[in-house]
Amino acid sequence: MTEIALFGKKLGMSRQFVKSGQSVPVTVIKMEKGRIIQLISREKRGYNAVQVGFGGIKASKLSKSLKGFFSKKNTEPKKKLKEFRVEDPNIFKEGNEIGLEIFKEIKFVDVKSKTIGKGFAGAMKRHNFGGLRASHGVSISHRSHGSTGQRQDPGKVFKGKKMAGHMGDKVRTIQNIEIIKSDLENNLLFLKGSIPGSKNTEVLVKKSKKNINKLTINEKVEKLEKLRKQPDKKKGK
Repeated sequence: MTEIALFGKKLGMSRQFVKSGQSVPVTVIKMEKGRIIQLISREKRGYNAVQVGFGGIKASKLSKSLKGFFSKKNTEPKKKLKEFRVEDPNIFKEGNEIGLEIFKEIKFVDVKSKTIGKGFAGAMKRHNFGGLRASHGVSISHRSHGSTGQRQDPGKVFKGKKMAGHMGDKVRTIQNIEIIKSDLENNLLFLKGSIPGSKNTEVLVKKSKKNINKLTINEKVEKLEKLRKQPDKKKGK
């Protein structure tokens, strides 16, 4: 259908029980409704897209041009504007709200968010180095990363060399996360397993880019129940 995504806030982790009694760890995300601000056509810009606004913001914090833009569109100011490429923008209408209903028929999603920042870390923690020997003349450099340059031409530190530095606090995407449950009344989405980031991290949830053929947990449980209900052929004989 469409590639429109939604922003949400990570509330934390919990668990859900399926019909078989199995406990499934889930991450709970408070989803935010988006408002369609404008439709972008191929004739005007060379591509089809839908511009969606998320979050509220005071009018006093907007620039003069943005104030004029929102007043022209007859909508309240939005904190974040994001474009999503779509095949046919005409199926959408300016001013309409979109929410969790766009994930109604979707089983797997991709999640994009920032990982937990861990400050400045050494090479052993950051890159899983083994460190230097802990005896035989090694002096106060047991956890160092060893040599960085070379005694050759070019004798320099190459770009991308694994060294100590800032760890975490990077945007990461986790693909093919299963939707366990969605609560339309409270705008909550329950995703299987963990996702990057700490509590209250902003999360972008979109339809899975890859074609997934695997069964969901509920589908597996239903399949097992059907197999149990089938009569055993050996007993019948």
